[in-house]
Amino acid sequence: MKIFKQVLGMVLRLAASVVLLILLFKFQKVDVGRLIENIRLADRGFLIAAFLVNLAAYSLCLWRWRMLLKALDIHLPLKRIIISFSGGIFFSSLLPSTIGGDVVRTVDLAAHTKRAKEVLTTVFLDRLSGCVGMAIVAIAALIFGWRFIHDRSVLFTVAAITAIMFFVLFVLFNNFLFSKINKFLHSPNAGRFRKALKGLHEEIYYFKRNKKIMFKNLFLSVFIQLGGPLSFYVTALSLGQKINPIYFLIFLPIIGAITLLPISIGGLGLRENITVFFFTKIGMSAELAAAMSFINSIIILILAAIGGVIYVLTLHHRRIQPAQTPAGSAGN
Repeated sequence: MKIFKQVLGMVLRLAASVVLLILLFKFQKVDVGRLIENIRLADRGFLIAAFLVNLAAYSLCLWRWRMLLKALDIHLPLKRIIISFSGGIFFSSLLPSTIGGDVVRTVDLAAHTKRAKEVLTTVFLDRLSGCVGMAIVAIAALIFGWRFIHDRSVLFTVAAITAIMFFVLFVLFNNFLFSKINKFLHSPNAGRFRKALKGLHEEIYYFKRNKKIMFKNLFLSVFIQLGGPLSFYVTALSLGQKINPIYFLIFLPIIGAITLLPISIGGLGLRENITVFFFTKIGMSAELAAAMSFINSIIILILAAIGGVIYVLTLHHRRIQPAQTPAGSAGN
């Protein structure tokens, strides 16, 4: 029954991607011929630069996660962390939203270290700090670039994303508020969830006492979140579009937040529709906006494929590798 639900969920999200792509071409009136021609004529040098920007962003994400693992005394060889991280990148492109990849790297490294609660905490905080960094970039860009936008829908979206992020932070890092939320989970079916949430809160609360790690993590997250706007900006240059970078700094955090929703496979279709919606507001044609989004999706898929190769080629090695001891004493 569980497998049936998983397969059904995958089929429904694949169908959602197809429907969203149909909406893109029919209702957003994106001409397929022009779209393909735009992609074909894109400047190869700028495309390579966009690829390197994404690769650099993933490298910083790896560094950020390793920093959190070390903070909880999970000391692993860099090679082992790269393997789990690569698997996460690969499955993020196949599963609903990027959160699916987070589940994969959590399960993979938890099985190796035998410290599931701590690994889950690092992955959760890694994702959360990325979202907070996303909100910070969007707010800063909106403050400095409001004179270019003047769009209430953009303002409302950024405000909603920011409110959700800070509410989650307050719940997790404030004992009083967490205890109040926890009291609502009285359902017998919520027992395991309540226990897992409590354990997660206890681990996360450790970082409240270690503000230096959290500051470094958040500082790094802001730089990582600049990767998306920079990649799209370079892609726009490859398509011959010279647009004020402030638009990318405002729109891309919003696009990134919306594509976290588990609606379609890897955000396919959803990302393209939202990109066209925002960038046509500033005068870019629907075909160019869609081309920009598809090119970045292709770059992400190439990086995901590389991650998949790393993950698959090391499968046999991981099976025969002895599990990490709870003390987490492996060398660097």
